[in-house]
Formats: sequence, structure tokens, C-alpha cells
Amino acid sequence: MTNLHLELKQFIIEAMNLEDIAVDDIGDDTSLFGDDGLGLDSIDALELVLGLKKKYGIVIEAGDEKTRHYLRSVNTLVELIQLRGSTAA
Repeated sequence: MTNLHLELKQFIIEAMNLEDIAVDDIGDDTSLFGDDGLGLDSIDALELVLGLKKKYGIVIEAGDEKTRHYLRSVNTLVELIQLRGSTAA
């Protein structure tokens, strides 16, 4: 696990107000959405996308066919950030 993984987990906890979840509770491949993961919903997805834009300068287009892929887990968010060439804001 990299520092970016840890940073993103903390970011998700803070942005989604997940008070009962610790960084260690989120696996790198844990699903962010749905009942089999963190249980985030579509409103959370919007907040997450806005937070990623603000913190990392990453714009995720609603019509982008890869959006669901990138929002799947911490690993896919790391992939997105590395692909777009930004690791900090």
C-alpha cells in the first residue's frame, strides 16, 4: 500500500463522513459502492467526484465510459490519479 492509497482512504472517510470506519477497514480493492463494500450511493458518488476535482484537479465526465471503473475502489482511484499525472493538490 502506498502513501497515495492511505491518503485516498482518509480522503474518502472525511469526504463521506464515515465516522465508524478507519483507514485500515478499507481494503485497496474494497468496492466503494453497493452492499458488498462501503455502501456509498449515487449522491456520495457526486460528492466524491467533486472532492477529487478539488483535491487532485481531476475531472471525471458523467458521460465517460470509464467513470464506473475509476470509482470502483481505492486501487482504481489511484490508477486514475496516476494516469492523470497528479498526486497532490
